[in-house]
Amino acid sequence: MSMYFTKEHEWVKVEGNNGTVGISDHAAHELGDITFVELPKIGAAVKQFGVLGSIESVKAASDIFAPLSGTVTAVNEALDLAPEAVNESAEGAGWMAKIMIADESELQNLMTQEQYDEYLKTL
Repeated sequence: MSMYFTKEHEWVKVEGNNGTVGISDHAAHELGDITFVELPKIGAAVKQFGVLGSIESVKAASDIFAPLSGTVTAVNEALDLAPEAVNESAEGAGWMAKIMIADESELQNLMTQEQYDEYLKTL
């Protein structure tokens, strides 16, 4: 399993042609207490860096962008009742959607964990 990040602080864990998507620990920390997560619909087609859903916190509301193009195959319905799971485990239990990846070559537009860590130092 490989994990990749976007400059908008989404992550995708890639296993074969499936990707699990969420926001980074950094983003969850910056947002503060998360109060609502709008998840995509299963079966929805998403484009790389297109809007996947949205997230609201006590501080702000922001869009969540798809790290890769594909089709949504699952959503984390637990977030409907417990959006704070994103604060507690943004890169684990707080995942938001699973997608079937349409084009693996898009991975070259993303950052590895090491590249993302370096990127965070520039913010």
